[in-house]
Amino acid sequence: MKGNVSDFLVRRLSEWGVKRIYGYPGDGINGVFGALNRASGLIDYIQVRHEEMAAFMACAHAKFTGEVGVCIATSGPGAIHLLNGLYDAKLDHQPVVAIVGQQKRESLGGNYQQEVDLISLFKDVAHEYVHMVTTPSQMRHIVDRAMRIAQVERNVCCIIIPNDVQEMDAEKPPREHGSVFSGVGYQPPRTVPQIEELQRAADILNAGEKVAMLIGAGALQAAPEVLEAADLLGAGIAKALLGKAAVPDDLPFVTGSIGLLGTRPSYEMMTDCDTLLMVGSSFPYSEFLPEEDQARGVQIDINGRMTSLRYPMEVNLIGDSAETLRLLIPLLKRKDDRSWRERIEKNVANWWETLADRAMESADPINPQRVFWELSPRLPDHCILTCDSGSAANWYARDLKIRTGMMASLSGGLATMGCGVPYAIAAKFAHPDRAVIALVGDGAMQMLGMNELITIGKYWQRWSDPRLIVLVLNNRDLNQVTWEQRAMAGDPKFEASQDVPDFPYARFAELAGLQGIRVDRPDQLADAWERALGAERPVVLEATVDPDVPPLPPHITFKQAKAYASAILQGDPDSVDVIKASMKQIF
Repeated sequence: MKGNVSDFLVRRLSEWGVKRIYGYPGDGINGVFGALNRASGLIDYIQVRHEEMAAFMACAHAKFTGEVGVCIATSGPGAIHLLNGLYDAKLDHQPVVAIVGQQKRESLGGNYQQEVDLISLFKDVAHEYVHMVTTPSQMRHIVDRAMRIAQVERNVCCIIIPNDVQEMDAEKPPREHGSVFSGVGYQPPRTVPQIEELQRAADILNAGEKVAMLIGAGALQAAPEVLEAADLLGAGIAKALLGKAAVPDDLPFVTGSIGLLGTRPSYEMMTDCDTLLMVGSSFPYSEFLPEEDQARGVQIDINGRMTSLRYPMEVNLIGDSAETLRLLIPLLKRKDDRSWRERIEKNVANWWETLADRAMESADPINPQRVFWELSPRLPDHCILTCDSGSAANWYARDLKIRTGMMASLSGGLATMGCGVPYAIAAKFAHPDRAVIALVGDGAMQMLGMNELITIGKYWQRWSDPRLIVLVLNNRDLNQVTWEQRAMAGDPKFEASQDVPDFPYARFAELAGLQGIRVDRPDQLADAWERALGAERPVVLEATVDPDVPPLPPHITFKQAKAYASAILQGDPDSVDVIKASMKQIF
């Protein structure tokens, strides 16, 4: 075998179809970086500003391509930094392989500098497969198994390589007892339920008079089948956040998002339905689903572990969403009574009018809803949207109308801050010919996003379409948590924890070689979006928005109202403005 262990690793990853690796260097992984350099572009290495960003980008690569995302870091601190992004991949069931360095084998156990028990460290996040290469002939099956298991289990795998092993001559496994001879290649199987289970599911759905559908990320490749099933059943379609792009929002029976960030039509549909069909979703908030015993349930999911977890289903169909629906649809009977569907469509139409009214309400200085409302009709065809965790996710969930052909994602299961900008960068590398828009709050931007503007500045000229827009909602507040403190804990805003320093994001973007646009009046928004979408280089659009506009849940419970009143009565520092803004949004 030619070259050393690191050379073999790079070649083997390429044979598996890996085209890009995100990472940051260090002496614990120098051997692999040398091999990447010698490989003369066989794999594109993208230098990020922090290892956590590399893991986020690997996760986003998997989300936006369906391929395995790969990230790389040095030993010790570099490996530790990967964890948050890897947990994001784990909780959203994305295939990611992390490659990390380690100290020399002879130093392990000697309290050596940067020595960390990496197998134990990664044992949870990469629980399906984490192993250390201790001899050259072992590398072959470790990389093969990591790549294959990541795809089979849709999870994170980790390869640990001591730096002395990285530099050893590559070796084939000897033909002797105990050797392992692995190979390259994986194609997912066709997974479908038994016909008897399909008929049982059809019988339940056919008997229902008020059918509600809830779809998630598992339905992203099943839009035609989802829509056909909904038409036959006269159902409305609610969407978990990771499934926002599964079907377009401009259809009259799509009720939009569900949950705390969801819509009133989704809440009302789940409250009143008598049958629930859940497709490819592990939406966690059961209080937004039908009450137990209210509705009969059917669930479709590729992962049997996730069935009957949020709601007690009568039938659990284990299989690919599109394939399973194709087999189920011929068994469904078209419902002649369309009154349930008509009621849903009326609620959806009224809801869009409500959102328009809310977005156009005055605020100090800009209503954040209007920022998204002005963007929505201007979204370029086939664009990709990424969103960070925080109050921005509320407006992303409700105010943007996704159209056919668009892609969108955020951190679902982990709901971590800091993913919006690295997700957008990975989307741009995966689809350099498509416009990408990141929607980020100022807290997340200060946490991690600002540094990655430097990465954008380094690479953007490689993209055939230069449009990458980072929207920053500058409200000087960790807004989502502030509202959670008020409405869930009944506590007034804690300024020491919630106030975020004001910062000139647009000007900072210009220092990084990008274009900066700042708006502080609502009448500037339309022109600002037109300029950003027509720019010839990436843009940071900084919108100065009002932190006191409430991200209202679809249904306000007595407990939430009581907590909110308690926060105000205890002397919330923004109580007067909060009350004024809330009155405008509620009435």
